[in-house]
Amino acid sequence: MENKDDEMKKSQVVEARARNISHNVRCTECGSQSIEDSQADIAILLRKLIRDEIQSGKSDKEIYKKLEEEYGETVLYAPKFDLQTAALWLSPLLVAGAAAGVWGYKKHRQKTNVHIMALNLVRGVPLTPKEKETMLDLLIPPPQGLTPSSLWSRWR
Repeated sequence: MENKDDEMKKSQVVEARARNISHNVRCTECGSQSIEDSQADIAILLRKLIRDEIQSGKSDKEIYKKLEEEYGETVLYAPKFDLQTAALWLSPLLVAGAAAGVWGYKKHRQKTNVHIMALNLVRGVPLTPKEKETMLDLLIPPPQGLTPSSLWSRWR
């Protein structure tokens, strides 16, 4: 009785591991489905291969490595990070950084656009306190002894 329970538990563990691995492996025929969801012949064969590898005592990492060696890196949904995939992994950060830089530059330009402030003065539009401060900073010559801290305070 205990022997059957142990076998049943072992088969459940094998099945759970196989399903977990199968969800992380892309079907080479379909491309957009995992082999767990696909009914293509190659997906069925890969699911059987995974179960056989698990029953032979291999770890998940070894199974992923074998699949990657046989079918290429694209068979895994989460490719490893290396020089070839660095652009793919880092492109969202680069795009976000560029967008933040453009936004910051535009905000800075908007706050210190002297031409617009000068036109507003000519038109008789009163300047805001921030615009007045910016105009005075631009029109008053800097003191002769500039230090990095004074430059920093002017920039802020």
